[in-house]
Amino acid sequence: MSHPITTDDSREIVRVDAIVKDFRPGLGLRAKRVLHEVSFAVREGEIYGFVGPNGAGKTTTLKILMGLIRPTSGNATILDCDVTETGFREHIGFLPENPYFYSFLTAEEILRFYARLSGVGGRDRDRRVQALIELVGLGDARRERLSTYSKGMLQRVGIAQALIHDPKVVFLDEPMSGLDPIGRKDIRDIILRLKSEGKTVFMNTHILNDVEMICDRVAIIVKGRIRHEGPIREFMNEEAMRSDIVLAHLAPEVAEQLGAKFSARVQTVGEQVEVQVMDGQVRDLLKSALEAGAEVLSLSPNRISLERIFLEAVEQGEQADGSSAAERGAPAC
Repeated sequence: MSHPITTDDSREIVRVDAIVKDFRPGLGLRAKRVLHEVSFAVREGEIYGFVGPNGAGKTTTLKILMGLIRPTSGNATILDCDVTETGFREHIGFLPENPYFYSFLTAEEILRFYARLSGVGGRDRDRRVQALIELVGLGDARRERLSTYSKGMLQRVGIAQALIHDPKVVFLDEPMSGLDPIGRKDIRDIILRLKSEGKTVFMNTHILNDVEMICDRVAIIVKGRIRHEGPIREFMNEEAMRSDIVLAHLAPEVAEQLGAKFSARVQTVGEQVEVQVMDGQVRDLLKSALEAGAEVLSLSPNRISLERIFLEAVEQGEQADGSSAAERGAPAC
């Protein structure tokens, strides 16, 4: 039986507790674990970014939340209902990674079809369809067959169908896929509008710039494990600020010595040396470099980005996976 759906502003809309998922690749083969006790929570009215490299477990997690597959162990709830139940589904919208539509229909026809499936009454159906077509920017192509649509246009149709019944929670799997920069901006604006209307948005994506721009909180999953999770602002403040320095006329051995002395990242590019160092060490490093005969070509602050944290999380995940494989006596592949 479904739990009652309440409207407490402070509550968790989506909760995932220690989800494990094993897949058996074939008869007689050992099961492969793709999710390792994944846990996170999404609060009401926020935009939550779920990011990771290909094969990290993003889509598997989303399929479990949508009730398309069952976890091996652990549990997940949406709107206080277990994801294996069905009563809450009228309150959620879902855009799959590769949406499929009947290509002989127009945008208006396919949205009317989904509106009827979702129980949208005839009085509101046409108004809702027309409003969403304008919202996703397909007004000029509303009566053209979907077979003539580009991938980006089909993605817009997919977002419209996810919103057709005015859901409380929206799950978007790669919503920016196939969109040009203008299209991505339009979709970001739509997602921000959903947030302003009090809706909760779960966005599964690999486009880090979009996550950094619009998400309130983010989780980074690597090889089936959550490596980082929390508010965007905390990600940006995990380390002190760094600065990038480009030097010329600096011997490679001296550059290595400076890197070791100041715990800086040093990279030689042609005849130049690029150094990334903590802000508190900039003055002393520059003094040492100038004393060694170097010429300073540029100095610029380097704000810690989500991309850098993401790449470090992937590297840590690869190293941890390799260590685990070595401990089991298995190849790290």
